[in-house]
Amino acid sequence: MHIKKFDFDYGRRMLLQKAAIGAGAGVLAPLWSHIANAADASKAYPDELLHIEAFTKGKIKVGDVISADNVDVVKDLFDPITYKQIKTMGRKINIIEPPKSVAELFPADYLEVTLKNKGKAKFDANGNVVDEAGNPWIGGLPFPDAKTGEEAIANLTLSWGRHDYSQYAIRQWDMDPGGDQAYQYDFVWAELQAQARTDGSVFQNRKDLLRLQSVWFTGPQDVSGTSFLNTWYYDQRKFPELKGYLPAFKRVRDFPTNQRFEPLLPGVTWFLSDAWAAGDPMLTWGNYKIVERRPWLAPVSGNWRGSKPNWEIPAHGGPKGKTFFDSYFSLVPECIVLEAEPVGYPRAPVGKKRVWIDVRNQLANSYITFDRRGEVWKSFEGAYGRLQDGGAVEKDAKGNVDWSWAYYLSHDSQTNRMSRGCHTQSCAGGYKSLLSAGNVDVYNKYLTVQAIQRLGAA
Repeated sequence: MHIKKFDFDYGRRMLLQKAAIGAGAGVLAPLWSHIANAADASKAYPDELLHIEAFTKGKIKVGDVISADNVDVVKDLFDPITYKQIKTMGRKINIIEPPKSVAELFPADYLEVTLKNKGKAKFDANGNVVDEAGNPWIGGLPFPDAKTGEEAIANLTLSWGRHDYSQYAIRQWDMDPGGDQAYQYDFVWAELQAQARTDGSVFQNRKDLLRLQSVWFTGPQDVSGTSFLNTWYYDQRKFPELKGYLPAFKRVRDFPTNQRFEPLLPGVTWFLSDAWAAGDPMLTWGNYKIVERRPWLAPVSGNWRGSKPNWEIPAHGGPKGKTFFDSYFSLVPECIVLEAEPVGYPRAPVGKKRVWIDVRNQLANSYITFDRRGEVWKSFEGAYGRLQDGGAVEKDAKGNVDWSWAYYLSHDSQTNRMSRGCHTQSCAGGYKSLLSAGNVDVYNKYLTVQAIQRLGAA
C-alpha cells in the first residue's frame, strides 16, 4: 500500500496560509534554494501542484483539450475573461506537460545574472530598487523570491523582455464583436535597457534612464510611418516622455501622460500601460498587495511556432473561427496574485489591475483590468517559451536556445473586441525580430527623436 505523505488539499491550503503571512515561494521547501542548486522546482511542491491529473483527480490530463465541455473542472485556474472565452466563445486550450526545468522559463543570461545577484537588491528611501551600495540595480530579477507587492512589481518593471535589447516584428489582427477582421497591422517594437542589464553595463553612462522603447508601424500603407518613442527614467516616480511622429502632419509631437490609457491606432484594444502588465513606472501606481497565492493554468512554454511560415500561429474560435490563437497551457504550481491602483493617474479609465505572476520566473501570465466602477474590463494574455519548435530553433550568442514571448491576446470583454498579436520572424518593411543588438547602433537607428522621424518619413 502506498501511503501519501500529504493529503490532497495540502498544497492549496499552504498557499493560502503563505499569502496571509507574507512567506516566500515553495510549499515543501523554499523554491529558490532548489532553483539555485539545479533549476528544479519539483521538490518544492506536492504532486497536486505539479501534475494536472493529480490536481483534478484524473478529470483532466496532459494531452487533453480544455473546451466548453470540461472547463468547469478547472474554472478556478483561469481568470474570468479566459473562462468566458472558453465557456461561451468557442476557445480551446491544449494541456501540455510543465517545463521540466525552470531554466526553460528564462533567457540563459538573465537566469545566470539573477542567481549571481540574488539577495543584493533593496529599496531606497524613494522606493526605487538599488543594490547593496545604493546604486541602480545591476541586472536580473531584483527579488526572485518576491514576498511583497512592491517586490513583485519591481521584477516585472525593471526589465520587460529580459534581454538587453529586444526587437520584435509583430503582426496583429483586430477582430470586431462579430468575429470579422476590422484591422490588421504590422509593426516593430524595440526595447533597449539603459540599466538593469545582463552585461552589468550602463548604456552610454545614462544612469538617469531605465530603458528606451519605440514602436513603429510598417503596414498597412495608410498607417505606415506612425511611430512612438517612450523614454523611461530610472526614478520610478517620474513619468516617461512619450513622443510620436504622425506622417500626416510630418512632425514629432509630445503626448500627455494619460495617453498611456488610449490605443495608439484605431481598433487596437491594448494601451502602453498594458505592456508586460507593467507598462507604467511602478511608483505611479500604488496600493500594491499580494491578495493570494494559488496554482494556475498558463501558456508558459511550448507556444512558439518557429516551424510555421513567418512563425505565425493558427487561429480558431469566436463567431468566424479566427478570434483566438491556438495555445498550449500547463499547470503553474504557484502564482502570486497582485493587485494595484493607478494612483498617479487621476483621469485613468482603469480603476484597478490584477496580475497573476509565476513565482518560478516572476513573469505575468494573466492580467486583467477593472474599470472605475469596479467591473471587469480587459484581459492581456502573454504566451512565452523557448524558441524551439521541432527542428526550428533560435539561439543566443553563446549557443543557448533563446527565450521570448510568442503571442498576446488583448480582449476588451465589455465591447467584445480582440487584438491578437504574433511574434513573427519579419513584418512589412523588411524588419526582423532580434534578441540582441549585435554590432548594430540600434540607439541612433531606432530610439531617438530623429530616428522615429526618419522611420516615419521612409
